[in-house]
Amino acid sequence: MAGPLDTLFEPLQLGELQLANRIVMAPMTRSRADADDAPDALHARYYGQRADAGLIIAEGTYPSVNGKGYCRTPGIATPTQVAAWGRVNAAIGDQGAASRVLQLMHVGRAASHHNKPEGAETVAPSAITAHGSLYSDSHGMVPMDLPRALETAEIAGVIEEYRQAALNARAAGFDGVELHCSSGYLPMQFLLACSNQRRDGYGGSLTRRIRFVVETLEAMAAAIGAGRVGLRICPGNPYNDMQDDDPVATYGALLDAVDPLDLAYLQVSRSPQPDLDAFALARRHFRGGLILNDGFDGASAAQAIATGQGEAVSFARHYIANPDLVARLRAGLPLAGFDRATLYSTGERGFTDYPVFAADAEVQA
Repeated sequence: MAGPLDTLFEPLQLGELQLANRIVMAPMTRSRADADDAPDALHARYYGQRADAGLIIAEGTYPSVNGKGYCRTPGIATPTQVAAWGRVNAAIGDQGAASRVLQLMHVGRAASHHNKPEGAETVAPSAITAHGSLYSDSHGMVPMDLPRALETAEIAGVIEEYRQAALNARAAGFDGVELHCSSGYLPMQFLLACSNQRRDGYGGSLTRRIRFVVETLEAMAAAIGAGRVGLRICPGNPYNDMQDDDPVATYGALLDAVDPLDLAYLQVSRSPQPDLDAFALARRHFRGGLILNDGFDGASAAQAIATGQGEAVSFARHYIANPDLVARLRAGLPLAGFDRATLYSTGERGFTDYPVFAADAEVQA
């Protein structure tokens, strides 16, 4: 007899990605990279513990040092970083995860030089500071940098950084990559007029503002295959001082331009604007597979898949405290809550020490 959550456990193919189930681990910054901005043994354990997900989308990882903005975030730009991610993927593979993807995250202006290595810059489409602050290990809370506006001739070089990062991710054992085009980071900065005041071929009209995202996706697809490339968006997301007066038009145009590329998937987060149905918007303008994100539990995720809103659902908060999330959902077991204070701290506490349900039950007993 079919159960209410059975749709979550059906296999799925997204481009070249084979998923054993439709439960996706969402990318989450955890700020635990080592001094070389590389993942370490804790990362291998963390992701290995969650290896029964249908797809693991590993945390936002910079394609170049200019793309780093937060403390203790990893890169995929050096041989040391590639080798370290290779060890993480070996640990995931040992536990049997069907697929894993690396999210490429260039933060653009959402950065502080206190978190960057010497010689790295904060760059963006325009020299417009994002209002807000972020944490630095050396200086505490600091304002975001005034970025240097990229010259037109430099943009091809930034796109090349993404292309090379996609190749590096494959060399590290990832099945694909995801372009982070949300949360006020560089691709989104090009997309919106509030952060893009350019007057060249990458700014001004909406057609020109979407160009950077499209060309970056094209470059990554040419490098590793479109069926191994995903895109993440969140229409109407104001995070990191972003403002979009017409997200329906913005993302409709972007997805119309991206759709012919035949990407592996689109990960779309629920819009914070209550009158904007980001999932329906994505379905209208993108023919490929949709991974839905934000605010789902097992029942609502299964319902969203069963009704055709999306093909899979990604979980973030639930995956922090429930390394055995797939097993818990399959058995109808309660989900544990996470400790917000340890989200971005160091060490294993709040990272690799959350127990599976059997151990959790013993502690409660």
